[in-house]
Amino acid sequence: MREAGRVNAMALAAVKNLIKPGVTTANLNAAAEEILRNNGAYSPFKNYGHPPYPASITVSVNEELVHGIPGKRRLEEGDIVSVDCGAVVDGFVGDAAFTAGVGEISAKARDLLDVTEKALYVAIAKMRAGNRTGDISSAIQKFVEGRGFHVVREYTGHGVGREMHEAPQVPNYGDPGTGILLRPGMTIALEPMVLIGTFRTQILSDQWTVISADKSLTAHFEHSVAVTEGDPLILTVL
Repeated sequence: MREAGRVNAMALAAVKNLIKPGVTTANLNAAAEEILRNNGAYSPFKNYGHPPYPASITVSVNEELVHGIPGKRRLEEGDIVSVDCGAVVDGFVGDAAFTAGVGEISAKARDLLDVTEKALYVAIAKMRAGNRTGDISSAIQKFVEGRGFHVVREYTGHGVGREMHEAPQVPNYGDPGTGILLRPGMTIALEPMVLIGTFRTQILSDQWTVISADKSLTAHFEHSVAVTEGDPLILTVL
């Protein structure tokens, strides 16, 4: 899983370096696919689900929260873009995501990105043996809502290992002291998904892209993290 996470981080770094006005979302997908291919990996996203997801990464712009399909859309100055990528290496999965600005972005967008990324590290800090998944969920919700934003209800973090989605589910809201007990060796993809105006979402006609119901800006950060005997171990880093 360390190797899958490393390759995944390389793919996301290549994508991040490309983000600028005029670049298409398909360009971002191609960059990630090249890194995966050159490192003997493939994406668990491609052909996943019904209808089959058609790309190796998801690219979600502005009000698009998750699962945006790469294509001809060109990024514009002031957009924010969320990129989620998976990598399978020797049967193990790494899964991570980030949101970045395109050129100069608004102060509100910068605040959204800052809060969402910090919420991820608040969650990671709870990935300790003896805690429960509800401790993670509660920490994310308290942090995000305390700063005036909203956490999604329908989509969650999840176990990750030999499959992209494994038990347990880890929502971005909940009560401390509830849920599955964390034990050393457990690996979970933690992914705060944060919205400015509402927690409500809707799915577009492509049956994949999830947007905020009020079309307000959204952000998404994710790492695959292991519980150890000591500090949490982030797997999706270089």
